[in-house]
Amino acid sequence: MHKILVATTNPGKLKELSEMLEAAGSHAEWLSLRNFPDVPEVEEDGHTFAENARKKALGYAAVTGLWTLADDSGLLIDALDGAPGVYSARFAADEYPQSNNGYDRKTLDRLNYQKALRLLNGVPDAQRTARFCCHLCLASPGQILLEATGYVEGVITRAPVGDHGFGYDPIFYIPAVGKTAAQLDAAEKNRISHRANALTALLPKLKALLVSRPSCP
Repeated sequence: MHKILVATTNPGKLKELSEMLEAAGSHAEWLSLRNFPDVPEVEEDGHTFAENARKKALGYAAVTGLWTLADDSGLLIDALDGAPGVYSARFAADEYPQSNNGYDRKTLDRLNYQKALRLLNGVPDAQRTARFCCHLCLASPGQILLEATGYVEGVITRAPVGDHGFGYDPIFYIPAVGKTAAQLDAAEKNRISHRANALTALLPKLKALLVSRPSCP
């Protein structure tokens, strides 16, 4: 069986990706960065989600020797000219410089979405449109193998709603289902999320690739 590394340390993101990959019946053993505690972190300094996903996939593949699936994702708010974008995970870092070392992920998520709500204070509902974007990249050492991008459209609420999910989910209302992302259970979210849409585009190509290559490096 192929061994493929999912290049993330974000527990929420890892759970979503693993559940969707398993549900889709992809025949591979999925490892995470938790299996490689000594591997240095790849810096995400790209200007786009695609650049960051490629850099992570190639970087971790080079170090581990494994095919590596990396994603970069985030929230694009129209009224903020696409912010927080690639800075989604560290949007509030300028206001809370200690956040890089002193806060857990749940606290960081709350600080990030609270900043977004403050910046949107006074913006009317019709102008609070936004979307989540996910770019996936699968790479072997030295070579990009597959890529795909997915989106989900929504509107930023005026206050957090819901207890599920992570990141900006509590303030991201999805009109198509009448709920915020944080009100969706895992099964619902895995059907409609930006990661689900990216994986839907990637999986047929991944399955074909796994069949055509009986073993990974």
